[in-house]
Amino acid sequence: MFYTTDTNQHGMAHDPFKAIVAPRPIGWIGSKGSDGTLNLSPYSFFNAISDTPKLVVFSSSGQKDSLRNVRETGVFTASLVSRHLVDRMNASSAPVNYTINEFELAGLTARMGEVVDAPFVAEALAALECRVTQIVQPNDVEGQPVNSWVVFGQVMGIHIDEAIIQEGRIDMSLARPVARMGYMDYADGGSDVFQLARPSA
Repeated sequence: MFYTTDTNQHGMAHDPFKAIVAPRPIGWIGSKGSDGTLNLSPYSFFNAISDTPKLVVFSSSGQKDSLRNVRETGVFTASLVSRHLVDRMNASSAPVNYTINEFELAGLTARMGEVVDAPFVAEALAALECRVTQIVQPNDVEGQPVNSWVVFGQVMGIHIDEAIIQEGRIDMSLARPVARMGYMDYADGGSDVFQLARPSA
């Protein structure tokens, strides 16, 4: 099959776009408003985009609380969503009022960063502390701004639970990162871990 996205006539029960761009890591974004309000929200439009310096990016579809907070404070965290935390990650995605603390809602512990004034999930096996470098509202092909904002952050500090470090590496079979697969589908990234050596020329 083939369809063009201007009409989006794919004939399926649900839009397949996000199922094709998968698996996607989940950025469990922790932030703090200028009024002290804590927020925790999962974003599946999230990834690492640079190693030197270490940069990550997440995209907010619409004006959400995380976007409000990072605009106000210029910092955020990204906690690793492991399989044992997936239900609490899902609970933190509830569309609640700005004043509701999603850490408390999901039964999680908010731990403040060492170098940034933003909370991360204390129960997470890894977390990144980030400073905002840019917030960009992309345009479509006609040059019109879309209803999404892309937040770029430079990683300033990294937390790793030593329980998942084996032989000088993070053991992904222990970390068991969860990925978004599209629709309501998720995958446990630690269930089938294998290695491939990069070929030489």
